Amino acid sequence: MSTKTSELLSVASPGTTAVVRGVADDQLDLPTPCPDYSVRDLLNHVTDVVVNFQAMARREEVDWSGKTDHLTEGWRDRFATEAARLVEAWSDPAALEGVSPGLGLPQETVGLMALIDLTVHGWDLARATGQELVVDPSVVAAGHDFMDRMGDMGQRMGAFGAPVPTDAAPTTLAALLARTGRDPAWAPPA
Repeated sequence: MSTKTSELLSVASPGTTAVVRGVADDQLDLPTPCPDYSVRDLLNHVTDVVVNFQAMARREEVDWSGKTDHLTEGWRDRFATEAARLVEAWSDPAALEGVSPGLGLPQETVGLMALIDLTVHGWDLARATGQELVVDPSVVAAGHDFMDRMGDMGQRMGAFGAPVPTDAAPTTLAALLARTGRDPAWAPPA
């Protein structure tokens, strides 16, 4: 069985998983487009994302305050496994019903939050480590739809930075990144 959310996650997940697999050990301390996160910090965060949003699909409350170091032996393979479990968790139509107990948001919105995190942080990691992340147009469109509905609230809550001005066409990945507070032209320091 699948849902629209799980289908979008199944399209987005392989690209981010490939980027995670492509991060070299000597790149872990590099800066990222997220000013408060090194590559190591962002890898730990995006691992929390794929694990915690599985629980959220089951309407379980999660604690985002923990600072677990996921970068232990086999971390790349574990990320791939957890990303696949994320897709599976959102493939149950019941995952999209009702309201999240922890966030008070419709479950469908929570599933799209996972998609945005996976996509934007996949781009962050790719950009920081000299890789490329190709994002399917369906994922970009869903991201813009999410930002139309939740972008202002996300900014007020600190999940997104202030939008960055860009000349990118409004339906592109670059425009989506700019809406989340990313500079689409960001490059690592020389």
